[in-house]
Amino acid sequence: MSCTTTSTSGGLISVVETWSSNDLLAAGWREADLDWERAAEHAAEALASGDLLRAKEETGRALRLAREAFETGDPRLGTSLANFGLCLSLSGDANVLPLYREAFEVWRRADRWISQMDAPRVARSSLFHMRMEILHRDIYRARWQERWEQMAAEATSRVEAVHGAAQALPLDAAYHLARWRRERPAMLNDTRKLMAAAYLLLAPAPADAR
Repeated sequence: MSCTTTSTSGGLISVVETWSSNDLLAAGWREADLDWERAAEHAAEALASGDLLRAKEETGRALRLAREAFETGDPRLGTSLANFGLCLSLSGDANVLPLYREAFEVWRRADRWISQMDAPRVARSSLFHMRMEILHRDIYRARWQERWEQMAAEATSRVEAVHGAAQALPLDAAYHLARWRRERPAMLNDTRKLMAAAYLLLAPAPADAR
């Protein structure tokens, strides 16, 4: 169970997402995928509310899950390393450079992981659109590939900036959390995994990306 947001006349409200075991199986997801997403989201929630202790616990949990369940080139591992390092840094721990360095290396090599992603099937409005999506699958995937690479490039540059900073950079967890809940896919797919890694990365976003 996790939360998303929807717009009403009064603004954004939270809506609970619930996924069954059959949902996970049909999407090719595992419990670890969903557990990681929840931990990363809870960490952002905690940091946004000023609860650094809980944020550190959740980022540590996300890192353990990523180490145990994901490939070494999975961007979610890179985000887990960076987020845990950021929380440790906020707690006064100065020995975080190895975490940032490894996080950067994971994100820098994410192109192999991205090349194995499946483009989401989103055409549901008519049989015509579904047929067009199937007929032009290569073009359709190439467009998604471009978007995936843009997300990865932004995340990589953010981790690199944190790694190279002479002092701790200001974080805005509320911004990252709101962006994730606003833009994440409604379906369980590979794009959602990458988007979670990129959008729940707590490293500061470039000013021109806001």
